[in-house]
Amino acid sequence: MTELEQRLARLRGPVPPRRHNARTIAALTGNPGCTRRAVLDSAGVDKQRIAAHVGFPAQSGQSRFAIARGNVFEAQVKADGAAELLRLLRERLGLPIPEVSYDDLDTPDAPDGPDGPEARHARSRELLTGAAGRADAAGLLFDHPLLRLDVAGQPVYLEPDLIALQVEGRFHVVEIKSFAVIDDQADPAKVSAAATQAAVYVLALRQLLTEAGHDPELVSHNVVLVCPRDFSNRPTAALLDVRKQLGTLRRQLSRMARIDALLDQVPEALSFDLAPDTAGAPTRTPAELAAALAAVEARYAPECLSACELAYFCRHEAAGATAALGKSVREELGGIESVEVVLALAAGDRTPTEEQAEAAALLRTAARLRAEALS
Repeated sequence: MTELEQRLARLRGPVPPRRHNARTIAALTGNPGCTRRAVLDSAGVDKQRIAAHVGFPAQSGQSRFAIARGNVFEAQVKADGAAELLRLLRERLGLPIPEVSYDDLDTPDAPDGPDGPEARHARSRELLTGAAGRADAAGLLFDHPLLRLDVAGQPVYLEPDLIALQVEGRFHVVEIKSFAVIDDQADPAKVSAAATQAAVYVLALRQLLTEAGHDPELVSHNVVLVCPRDFSNRPTAALLDVRKQLGTLRRQLSRMARIDALLDQVPEALSFDLAPDTAGAPTRTPAELAAALAAVEARYAPECLSACELAYFCRHEAAGATAALGKSVREELGGIESVEVVLALAAGDRTPTEEQAEAAALLRTAARLRAEALS
């Protein structure tokens, strides 16, 4: 075990590291400047258990009803060799697929085997790289391919919702979601989350082709998003350009790969070990664990509430700070970090520093206009 691995193991305690998946990797892009999340995720710390122990349990996650609805819709799109998907690709997206070969990489005759997911990943790699660059391979559908991506030095196995699809010599990742598209409009936040998750698969598939000596650009940056149309279960599809999400994802993964530099900013003896007893109950006090969290700099923003298990703890910690009001507010206030200082400057009860002068003038003007409007 290297010195870095020993340090990460000391951070999480004598438990296996938590494994990432496409959702957790996508969530990393929500607040890439947060050192606390980068350190805990690199060490594989169970943030959900820590949040619950310090009194701020996570309130995010999919309901079992949403998961069941998604599984039913996915099965419908996959039925009969993905017949519905092919109809969409031909009619809605104009992709010429005269004949299609369908490979399900999760069939009973292709079990994971004694090596776990590695055997299934090897089979996926063999089929996908074998099809790469072949002119006669257009129209191949790969159901349940298993990809792999390195996150902070740890291999993470990823399974796209449905298919890596090769059309006209390029692969397209297909992402199936159960949220509805009504009158050609969908929830922007859900579409953005789907695009980021699909970008994880695109990056993993590009890495797989690169390792096999193929051009990573064989994987299109346009992913196929399939959702229910209007108030029915009839699927519809659209193309999403994920180049922006890919750039953000690469930067955050690169930052986590340099975790040794981030660890230089935290105390050497720091640990998030819950010290469970023989029954698995934590013996470490909540106050002690909260102090350990406070030793690592966080960068809370309201968007964290939907993406990080520690968000409610960080929000409580950031109370009274302008950062807790959102990135746009923080930027508009020109770096003034305290809400108390903002209110004092607006009321004229505090003399601004040279750096605060411009923001203070705007605050006083806003306060005057508000007073006039109320009177």
